[in-house]
Amino acid sequence: METGTDAPMSGTGGSRSRRRFADLFERLSAQREELRDGAAEGVRFRDATSGPSGELAHMAVTWPLRVAAAWSWRALLVAAASALIVWGAMKLSIIVLPVAIALLLTVLLEPLVGFFHRRAHLSQTLSAVAGLLVGFGIAGALVTQAASSLFQQFPSLLVKASGGLDKAVDWLTNGPLALDDTTVDKAVISLQDEITGYVQANSSLLASGALSVTSSLASVLAGALITLFCLFFFLKEGRRIWLWVVRLLPASAREPVHESAIRGWATLGGYVRTQIKVAAIDAAGIGLGAAVLHVPMAVPITVLVFFGSFIPIVGAFLSGTVAVLVAVVDKGLTTGLIMLLVILVVQQIEGNILQPWLMSNAVSLHPVAVLLVVTGAGAVAGIPGALFGVPIAAFLNSTFLYLHGYDPLPELRTKRDRPGGPPGMLAELVAASYAPKDAEEADSQTADASAADPAAASAEVMESTSPESGTPSPAGGSGQV
Repeated sequence: METGTDAPMSGTGGSRSRRRFADLFERLSAQREELRDGAAEGVRFRDATSGPSGELAHMAVTWPLRVAAAWSWRALLVAAASALIVWGAMKLSIIVLPVAIALLLTVLLEPLVGFFHRRAHLSQTLSAVAGLLVGFGIAGALVTQAASSLFQQFPSLLVKASGGLDKAVDWLTNGPLALDDTTVDKAVISLQDEITGYVQANSSLLASGALSVTSSLASVLAGALITLFCLFFFLKEGRRIWLWVVRLLPASAREPVHESAIRGWATLGGYVRTQIKVAAIDAAGIGLGAAVLHVPMAVPITVLVFFGSFIPIVGAFLSGTVAVLVAVVDKGLTTGLIMLLVILVVQQIEGNILQPWLMSNAVSLHPVAVLLVVTGAGAVAGIPGALFGVPIAAFLNSTFLYLHGYDPLPELRTKRDRPGGPPGMLAELVAASYAPKDAEEADSQTADASAADPAAASAEVMESTSPESGTPSPAGGSGQV
């Protein structure tokens, strides 16, 4: 009984075990087939640029952040390029500075050269020479008059300075301090010994300083020659030089760049004329104060203040210091203090009221912008930066405004005698600029006629550039860049 019962149970258990092994084998076989199929298809990776829902990575960045990033790297690129340009200009200051001065003087002398060329009917070369002679003649006359007055009154001023020193020593001995004569003499002798000892101990340093001054004078002389050379050719062939620059541009960019540069050049002229007005007001105020106080060398002081006003900060300080010292030496401490008060009042009115107001009207810049430009440019490049910061900012402001669709000087659209040539004749001027240089005089007359009779001049230019007329002739330099 027991044996028969156990046998069926063992058979049932064995069949279950076989079925389990069969199921396990089938699952393993199925997994093996899946692995084989996966190996045949290759391993698949999810795209790293998309999220779980298929969204691209850059789409997950918010729009304000993308705009800020785009502005940031572009601003950094512009700042780096600007810094590189400033650095290069500072390294090549022996070339850049004379050329910049020549450009400012060209703006100043261009109307005079144009008068000689159009009214006196002189050639462009003779007009440039005449303009240089007249301009430098006026400046030379002022300097000569100031130097003559200086040489006449300087010896007496030295005598008064020596007398003033004796008065100072007498005040120390007989004044409220009541110092002993021996003590004062010892102090003077000690001061002389200290000066002599310093010179002997630092003779090598002083010698190197003298050599540095000599090299600086050589650099100044070289810069003056470069300025004079560039100034002559800017006055003689300024338009030809500019047209050569325009020819380097693509045809589609020539007209907007040409028109924007004309606006910038006209603005630069307004800056120079305004600076002359400011310098004249400053010199007249201080010179009148010196004359009223009967301070000697009033004319040299006036001329010095006028030319010094073109150099921001340092020029006004040096000219004012000279005026105060002359007043103290000749008239005493009270007159010197009054002269100092006059200088402070004039310079404060000129620097804080007249210059920002007149300059902002001339260069279309806010007085705050003028002040910040002078301060920032002076901090970066010193005196040259303070001198040229405002004209550069004014030029860029006018050109950029025009390129962005706003014309700061709309009257130039129809002005025939504007700088750069009459409106609508750029193509003819560029074509004529390829002509030989010996045809300058005849074509200069064509350019002048275009300002008076645009239709006749345009027909003449078209005739001169026709196949039958041969090589086109240049529009001639007008003394304008």
